[in-house]
Amino acid sequence: MSQEIRNLEPKALWNQFADLNAVPRPSKKEEQVIQFMKDFGNRLGLETFEDDIRNVIIRKPATPGMENRKPIVLQGHLDMVHQKNNDTVFDFETQGIDMYVDGDWVRAKGTTLGADNGLGVAAIMAVLESTDIPHPAIEALFTIDEETGMTGALNLQGGILQGQILLNLDTEEDDEIDIGCAGGIDVTATAEYDEEDTPEGSVGYSITVKGLQGGHSGMDIHKGLGNANKIMNRLLFDGFDNFGLQIASITGGSLRNAIPRESVAKVIIATVYDEAFVFDMQQIVNEIKAEFKTTEPNLEIVFEKLKTTPKKVMPSIAQFYFVRSMYTAHNGVYRMSADFDNLVETSNNIAKVIVGEGQLSVQCLTRSSVESSKMDLANALRSAFELMGCEVEFSGAYPGWTPNPKSEILDVLVGIYEKQNNAKPNVVACHAGLECGILGTNYPDMDMISFGPTIHGAHSPDERASISSSQKFWKFFLEILASIPVK
Repeated sequence: MSQEIRNLEPKALWNQFADLNAVPRPSKKEEQVIQFMKDFGNRLGLETFEDDIRNVIIRKPATPGMENRKPIVLQGHLDMVHQKNNDTVFDFETQGIDMYVDGDWVRAKGTTLGADNGLGVAAIMAVLESTDIPHPAIEALFTIDEETGMTGALNLQGGILQGQILLNLDTEEDDEIDIGCAGGIDVTATAEYDEEDTPEGSVGYSITVKGLQGGHSGMDIHKGLGNANKIMNRLLFDGFDNFGLQIASITGGSLRNAIPRESVAKVIIATVYDEAFVFDMQQIVNEIKAEFKTTEPNLEIVFEKLKTTPKKVMPSIAQFYFVRSMYTAHNGVYRMSADFDNLVETSNNIAKVIVGEGQLSVQCLTRSSVESSKMDLANALRSAFELMGCEVEFSGAYPGWTPNPKSEILDVLVGIYEKQNNAKPNVVACHAGLECGILGTNYPDMDMISFGPTIHGAHSPDERASISSSQKFWKFFLEILASIPVK
């Protein structure tokens, strides 16, 4: 771990982040970071325990003079999104994140940084370890599996927490105070097909879509970024209609909450169409790159002739329905909010497409701050894929967080922000999935708010955290702790 990270200010924050980032913490495989956090709490002599789902809770008494303030919950999630560039050799299950300083930014070498939500977790750790930061009684709640199902928050039982105010530290713009967020649901379409032998006189090609920015499928869905799975389908659609292209396999995207950056397909065409196919495809590639020249300047679409032609392909009739269903399935913004300016209400991310060996799977994440709109889009996707004969499953549903503009803690945060920055904060609801709405189902009377330092490019290898913003965030956080209302 580079010493330059540990020398950054505030050192209390960045040193905890460096310690945390040395521990592998993939979603659903958090055993190492759970033990790390328990060891941390026990070393400090604080009450530390796991709940039934393996969330970690650490309690710290109020500092002298703060005993009459409302008890608070400081909350962040332990897991991180694992994404890396294709040419980066890295094992997220055994290696710590390799960080470096780039001007005002902390970045990782070819992988996600884990600032989402590692900086929030590190801030909580710094307060727990401190001896000179005034604060009321604290329950630090470190949830698991936020990124791939929110199962930690969904399975937190009522009655465990005694705090009256929850501060969620998982927001990614330092001038925003979040008071609401979108809910989500996973939509998965699967089907089987009988492969057929590749016709005689065929030639194989690999098609690669790469160089896309990717990003957070909630926070970045409105930016007009390219989706590798949708771009690939355009190419397959045209090749099929004009040259009888047949699909041998597709591998596109990875995680539901990450906009897919890359897709690779292996296909065959009749040798007689070889030259015409390459010429036609290049015209389409030029069109697509022209469309995305502003938002995706590094987009690459590469065609390479295969040395070995695939032996099995998808039948034409199955492929006919598949590429049309993929074309029909909505991706991106579905509806903007009528209640908040510039807020996405409902969206879908066609996150992962796997085709081959007689199996196909399409995985989506549908988000909305309005439950009925979320299900409307989910049912639209279901219809698109059922029409081609897929089985469609809804899973992993979680509720949104309804804004409370009359929140007492909101008034506190707005006042502190204005005093420190001589400007008003943006009080917003976000399109990402924060855990507040879920936690509120078992703790309906808890006053909740979310804020955090500026983090860009979350869920992609371009993830980076602002150093100057971390200083602004830390100052804000400490003043909030000192200003919690009396009981």
